[in-house]
Amino acid sequence: MPSGNVNMEPSRDLRPLDPVATGIAGLLDQIEGVQCWIKDPRGRYTWVNRGFLLNYALERVEQVIGRTDHDLSPPHLADQYRLDDERVLGGQTVDGRIELVGRFDRTAVWSLTTKKPLQDARGRIIGTLGMTRVVDDDAVYAGNEDAALGLVLVHMRKNFAEPLSNATLARIAGRSVRAFERMFRRQMQATPQQFLRRLRLRLACRELTTTHRSLVALAVDHGFCDQSHFVREFRREFGIPPGEYRKRQAGSPRADQATHRDR
Repeated sequence: MPSGNVNMEPSRDLRPLDPVATGIAGLLDQIEGVQCWIKDPRGRYTWVNRGFLLNYALERVEQVIGRTDHDLSPPHLADQYRLDDERVLGGQTVDGRIELVGRFDRTAVWSLTTKKPLQDARGRIIGTLGMTRVVDDDAVYAGNEDAALGLVLVHMRKNFAEPLSNATLARIAGRSVRAFERMFRRQMQATPQQFLRRLRLRLACRELTTTHRSLVALAVDHGFCDQSHFVREFRREFGIPPGEYRKRQAGSPRADQATHRDR
């Protein structure tokens, strides 16, 4: 994290903004540990607050405005962010999702994220807005719904390649299977098994872009039955087979310039 001596400029506002919006943007700059952002329909950042800049050790808003998640994040994460954006642009929301958010030093912390559509005066969706804040240790273990989900996500991340039944995950959450499944779907907009499949695929994306390991090895190490199963699920999620994904990312300079963020 930059020291307090860094000459950090205030976040810039969307132009033009009325005085009320300008005031709200200024207030958001003062909330410690909270990142806020606005993106246009193409996923380009049009405004971020000071917390966002601090999280990525950036000093100027110009380092972010006009850029996308593919400019700031590794491909396997940026792909997921874009999928979220497309869902929000369709009118859906992401409310109170506990997830790991990366920092400038490549560590990651549990955070609570919300994303909503941005509408103009006529009610037309013209972009997305979001915010995320770090969840402190007391909250993670407080026994509430968010904390229970956090414990499950930690377990899934550490044991993603193992068979994980809903019954096993429900025990970790301290819920009955049916109560757990309802809670998980409400919070994550996916069933536990759908989320696990996507987690495995996103982690496999990391190795596709950073190693030359075979598809067979990646399939086995990421919880898929075999290469055919891996290829089929990958194509269903991303629209292209993993081999083609690897070729495309190998030709993209963004992969080498990425700053890690696990949102």
